[in-house]
Amino acid sequence: MNQVKTNVKEADHQLSLQQLIQDLIEDGRVDKEDSEQFMMPARSVNLDIHPLVIIAEREWKDKKNPVQILDLDTLTQWLAEKSDLPYYRIDPLKVDVTSITAVTSSAYASRYKILPVEVSNTQVVIATAEPYARSWEDELAHITGLEVKRVISNPIAITRFLGEFYSVSHSVQRATSGKEDQIPGVTNFEQLVELGKSGRLDANDHDVVQIVDWLLQYAFEQRASDIHMEPRRDKSNIRFRIDGILHYVYEMPTPVMAAVSSRIKVLGRMDVVEKRRPQDGRIKTKLSNGDEIELRLSTMPTAFGEKLVLRIFNPEVLVQDFSTLGFSEKDIAGWSQMVSQPHGIVLVTGPTGSGKTTSLYSTLRQLAVPEVNVCTVEDPIEMVEPLFNQMQVQQNIGVDFASGIRTLLRQDPDIIMVGEIRDRETAEMAIQAALTGHLVLSTLHTNDAAAAIPRLREIGVPAYLINATLLGVMAQRLTRRLCPACKQRTEIDEGMWKALTSPWKMSGKGQFYKAVGCEECRNTGYRGRIGIYEMLKMTSSLRHNIQPDTDANAIREAAMKEGMVQLRISGAQKVAMGLTTIEEVLKVVPASSEL
Repeated sequence: MNQVKTNVKEADHQLSLQQLIQDLIEDGRVDKEDSEQFMMPARSVNLDIHPLVIIAEREWKDKKNPVQILDLDTLTQWLAEKSDLPYYRIDPLKVDVTSITAVTSSAYASRYKILPVEVSNTQVVIATAEPYARSWEDELAHITGLEVKRVISNPIAITRFLGEFYSVSHSVQRATSGKEDQIPGVTNFEQLVELGKSGRLDANDHDVVQIVDWLLQYAFEQRASDIHMEPRRDKSNIRFRIDGILHYVYEMPTPVMAAVSSRIKVLGRMDVVEKRRPQDGRIKTKLSNGDEIELRLSTMPTAFGEKLVLRIFNPEVLVQDFSTLGFSEKDIAGWSQMVSQPHGIVLVTGPTGSGKTTSLYSTLRQLAVPEVNVCTVEDPIEMVEPLFNQMQVQQNIGVDFASGIRTLLRQDPDIIMVGEIRDRETAEMAIQAALTGHLVLSTLHTNDAAAAIPRLREIGVPAYLINATLLGVMAQRLTRRLCPACKQRTEIDEGMWKALTSPWKMSGKGQFYKAVGCEECRNTGYRGRIGIYEMLKMTSSLRHNIQPDTDANAIREAAMKEGMVQLRISGAQKVAMGLTTIEEVLKVVPASSEL
């Protein structure tokens, strides 16, 4: 392994800008002519900025790989190789904040610009961006009684997480020491929480406010769709759902968790005192960059206290174009044809968390032109959208879906979106709206598109009214998308492919990939999710099959003859396109299903 010119055995020293540039030139990574203009006297360099950061800002092309820019991560990996130390990318979701902040004080870590990232009974792993500044190593080993293993990490990440980890740890400690007794007295009801400005709030609740501030920002940065706050007897857990999978994030004392939950309930205008009944609320947050994100809150009493779930609705994620959501060109054409009709009912089906809300909001955003009145009745309103006229269901005062539709019909609507058809009265009002010249969009909880029709019959809708109003049904699921940075070509598993596509004959040709795992996807092999869809468009021949005693199988077979692509085949197409894997599709549409 090559070494940086300065001998490692010499006295401790920090990296210099000139030496690093010289080493990059000698390694053939930087052009000497370009770098000469950048060589400057040391006195003119800001010593508070790590030299790797200064070099990365130049965005030089890597001479060994011209398509690669020498960004900070690339330079950090190069430095790790030069100094013969492991490269370590800090993943905050994999860091046990409570354990690592107990290794050394914030002041000590800040002084030497080091960050503990892993700790066990015998060893502590320390991230640093200064491989030749080692004066702290023996001292730390003596104090902790642990073997110290040094790794090289991104200097900006070290600085950032050093501040974040110790800040939230100190806040939890201060709250634990007795300040949590003051938290329930908070009475500052805010509709808009401006993240990053917690220091301006009342000092009495500053520690818990800081924890909530960190928690929300952390969740947004990690692309979480839900935050789960789960009380336990002594230590309570915080978990994030990312790409449909729950990840453990933090553990804190149960009294502190109760104080944090109370703070969030206050922000959501919920009853802080009431902990026996489930409650719902919402918060609109404003990020430091000005973006607004809505959160829907839900509490549930458990054996050890109140469990709180925050569902995150990011407008950029919630409202997307159809191709980004995973619609094929055929899907887009079929869906657009259904929702472009002047009147009738269009249904979206699928389990909770299958992306129905995203599909409906994306559709309504396209339909909500100035000359059209779009009205919704929801429980709850998922995301406040200025283009729509949105009504909230409030059962406690008698405003349910049926009465909401009845009200909307007096508001001269063109398009009505009903959050969910749950009962006969709601279904009858939706049918009435469609019969009187309105386009109605709604959701049902069924396994596939064909099952929506028997479900309407079970609710109590006569077959002749279904025939007269139903335009089509779309069933959908969400499956994890392969990480584009690390997916690898692979041969098809014939057995699994047959299980996925049976009993339909589908060619096993395509670009098949497997999940590998890298730093970009936290070694999961997947990043983001993509939809698979089943479009059942009502045709004249299909309408003849809708009889009082018709079951889902008969409708499904008739729809397939009309060209409907079933969910598993839609998933198989995504697999053949290299977007996901057979395993992921079988998780959401099992091979044993009758779909």
